[in-house]
Amino acid sequence: MKAVRIQEADFSIEAEVDALRATSRRIGGIATFLGCARDFSEGRDVFSIAFEQYAGMAEVAMQALRTEALERFDIIEARIIHRVTTVHAGDQIVLIVVGAEHRGPAFDACEWLIDTLKQRVPIWKKEVTPDGDSWVSQHP
Repeated sequence: MKAVRIQEADFSIEAEVDALRATSRRIGGIATFLGCARDFSEGRDVFSIAFEQYAGMAEVAMQALRTEALERFDIIEARIIHRVTTVHAGDQIVLIVVGAEHRGPAFDACEWLIDTLKQRVPIWKKEVTPDGDSWVSQHP
């Protein structure tokens, strides 16, 4: 499995953590971020969320983020998976898994990766609500 992926299919958190752990026995701390779909956003019910990407560029941008995180933080490995499909409440959307010798750098890199992914990676989401569909601007 590639460390950075955009895919329609769901993913296994356990399989991704296992893949990360297999890269080094020096890993002593693993931080994860799992983003899931909600059924309510900005005061509205949400039936589903459709994700679209700038094909070819989104995965390149995610790979660049991973590379930057490995250089910027004292971490050993990082994995980033984002789904591009239509999801419903409770469905998994994005997973970031970071391994380091110690928890501090793992937490710092994990938080930086999700925050920066939302700013830099060309993936957009459209919420389907009782009032119609609407494209969603970046959330903090």
